[in-house]
Amino acid sequence: MRESFAKQGLMDTLGASIARVLPGAVEIVLPASPAVSQQHGFVHAGAVASIADSAAGYAALSLMPSGAGVLTTEFKINLVAPAFGDRIVARGRVVKAGRTLTLAQTEVFAERDGQEKLVALLTATLMAIEGRAGVSD
Repeated sequence: MRESFAKQGLMDTLGASIARVLPGAVEIVLPASPAVSQQHGFVHAGAVASIADSAAGYAALSLMPSGAGVLTTEFKINLVAPAFGDRIVARGRVVKAGRTLTLAQTEVFAERDGQEKLVALLTATLMAIEGRAGVSD
């Protein structure tokens, strides 16, 4: 899974990394920096959505059989507070795994001074694909 994640150019560009992998759950961390900020100094919603989507995708991939890959078919994200902190943490988890479609959710938190604040909630539907082992969008 970490090898697959390392192939994601966007995650590398953002500076995101996988912090934890469990069956059906993945945590991705993004250090806050001017490179991922918007004009008000908050982490850009595009960066928040990207790590949330990847956390959901890798959570789904963690439950798929060897040799399978995963693609997001749709997601909805609610941005509930500005993403302001030292780092942004996306915790994806599988809600229901299926042979073809998997439903996952990601909670995204801004961490500052040891405190967490919920900043976004993503719900995603992901599709299993064949012949693209270890692939997550």
